[in-house]
Amino acid sequence: MRKVALLVFVLLAASFSFGCAPKDANKTAKTTIVVWHWMTDREPAFQELAKRYEAKTGVKIDFELYAPSDAYSQKVRAAAQGSNLPDIFGILGEKRDFASFVRAGHILDLTPYMQEDNASWKNSFFEKALAVNEFPQGNTYQAKPGIYGVPIDIMTIQMLYNKNLLKQLGLNPQRPPATFEEFLSIGKKIKEANMQGMVSGWGEVWMIDCLANNYAFNIMGKDKVLATIKGDVPYTDPDWVKVLGLFVQMRDSGVLANGIVTMINKTAEQLFANEKAVFAFNGSWCVNVYKGMNPNLNYAAMLPPEASDKFPMAIWGGAGSSFMVNGRAKNKEEAVKFLKWLTDRDQQAYLAETTNNLPANKNSLSKIPEILASFARSMDYATHPNVWGVSEFSAVIEAWDKGLQSIIIGEKSPEQVAADVQKVKERELAKRR
Repeated sequence: MRKVALLVFVLLAASFSFGCAPKDANKTAKTTIVVWHWMTDREPAFQELAKRYEAKTGVKIDFELYAPSDAYSQKVRAAAQGSNLPDIFGILGEKRDFASFVRAGHILDLTPYMQEDNASWKNSFFEKALAVNEFPQGNTYQAKPGIYGVPIDIMTIQMLYNKNLLKQLGLNPQRPPATFEEFLSIGKKIKEANMQGMVSGWGEVWMIDCLANNYAFNIMGKDKVLATIKGDVPYTDPDWVKVLGLFVQMRDSGVLANGIVTMINKTAEQLFANEKAVFAFNGSWCVNVYKGMNPNLNYAAMLPPEASDKFPMAIWGGAGSSFMVNGRAKNKEEAVKFLKWLTDRDQQAYLAETTNNLPANKNSLSKIPEILASFARSMDYATHPNVWGVSEFSAVIEAWDKGLQSIIIGEKSPEQVAADVQKVKERELAKRR
């Protein structure tokens, strides 16, 4: 009888133990959100924010860094093919790459979440930063209309000037050149003082393309630029020749630094940070770079000097880095909650302070350094190829950028380059027909 009673007790105890185990485990198990990123400069800040979020909510955030960016992109593509994407990730590529992920169902449509509470989340962002992550109705990428990404920071690409060097040239450091003529006139002073003019990574071509686009918008306006990309206006149009001619004028005036055509951006950043150049053409990420190279650098940001008063100056800008939520993730609701928290004012201000990147949340500007805020205030002038709705052929962009380089070194005239680019354009259009 004792043995039977003992057996019943053991079975009851075992049953109780096994029955309670899953409940206890559920109480202690933590939700984990996996985030893939490539931003090496932000890794310590991300880890700190992950700790803060876990302490606040109990949800663990696992930031996984994969760099360089090429390796990261390959990993994301492979994971998409194998349906192994993490809860949150970013896409490094053109808008058409982004659209392919959307069409395949890899990315969650965030529009409903953005619209909650009178669209408070949506309205916290710079409009043009959010536009980079949005596909409007009737977009040429055949993506379902909606907002599919969350901007973590923003960037603008502008000109910078060294206040001390401008003063040495006898100019007012509080009043940088506002017109193209004023800019060119400084070239003579730069030559006489044996200084270097403007530095930029024009050996990487996309940056020279950026400045040329700025002036195309300024001279002919957005509509004509987009009409050219669509094939309705030729590159031999007088306005495009005028844009190319600006680079002849810069070359001849002396406002360009020696060797700018072959200069990589890191070299340009070193020259400007070490006060070897009066001007620079660079993106807002340079604030962090210059701080590391020369914390005492006395400089400021400015819009490229206007070459025309017919249309406003435009600069490239928008979301610098963005995160997307895996459309098939088990924890997608928790992932959205985390991104809402990450892009709230205080977290954005912390990221800006620790990484010197511009916050995507416009309510954070009062908490960031003035040099960063000056870049952010220029978002009103920002545009970007990723939001134009049309894309130029890669071969045409390459011909245009290399043509600009050939103009600067005196190999070709603006008219010759315009004709060369138009030939490539017509060839690419013929392939599409």
